[in-house]
Amino acid sequence: MSASTVFKSAIIVGTSRLIKLFANITKLLSYVFHAVLPNKRFTLPERAAPWLYPKGEATIPRIIWQTNFTNKVTLPVYLNYLFNRLMAPRFEYRFMMTDARRQFIAAHCDNEVLTCYDRLQIGAAQADLWRLIVLNQHGGVYLDIDAHAIWPLASTVGYDRDELYVVTRQGDFSNYFIASKPNTPNLARLIRNVCDNIEMNESTNVFDITGPGVFNKTLDKTCVPSVSYRHACNQGSFTNEHFQYIDKPAGKWTKEQQKVEVVGPKSSTIKY
Repeated sequence: MSASTVFKSAIIVGTSRLIKLFANITKLLSYVFHAVLPNKRFTLPERAAPWLYPKGEATIPRIIWQTNFTNKVTLPVYLNYLFNRLMAPRFEYRFMMTDARRQFIAAHCDNEVLTCYDRLQIGAAQADLWRLIVLNQHGGVYLDIDAHAIWPLASTVGYDRDELYVVTRQGDFSNYFIASKPNTPNLARLIRNVCDNIEMNESTNVFDITGPGVFNKTLDKTCVPSVSYRHACNQGSFTNEHFQYIDKPAGKWTKEQQKVEVVGPKSSTIKY
């Protein structure tokens, strides 16, 4: 590793820590804000144009994709959104809620994939499959609603790369950040393996059925382009479980899957 690469890595990590400090301060202040205005919510746009005119051609489309159970969010979630726009000013922004996700899959996938999606009874699991499908169709960068870039996103993704996955502190793949051009073999394999997991219905954990567990079983760490979370994207700096699920009684998927089966029977009718 060259000296310039080591220096840049140190700068990115240092910047990440400063961002986390700033984000945590805004998170603390948000408790005061919502104590005074408990019902105040901010609206995430379904679609928003880039803040700046796109520069140059890139293999991975300059689109940020996000999803959530609602577009009416607390101040910390909205600040997280604004920060991502700041870190990716030349990226278009697209957002889908629960109903829109299903409509998208119904319009772009065959009945087999749609049937698998319809069997998922937890929103986080549905979002796991949707993110793979939307990237396979359109390409771009998927970010979890609580995830934020720690370095300019265009620089992280690059202009010539076909795909990029994030790895955790333990060196495992995660799925809160995915960058890809459309129609890659890896996305196709991930979609197929998620659908196979739904068909077999042998696990009770979202993580293994539709989440990072699928990535770690499918992707080859020796040849798949990846980046450490330390140099690309963090989670939970601006927001937390309280602010994300304040309007969702069922709470986070880790709690919801203790009460609801992740995969419903084939004959079930899923309500949205």
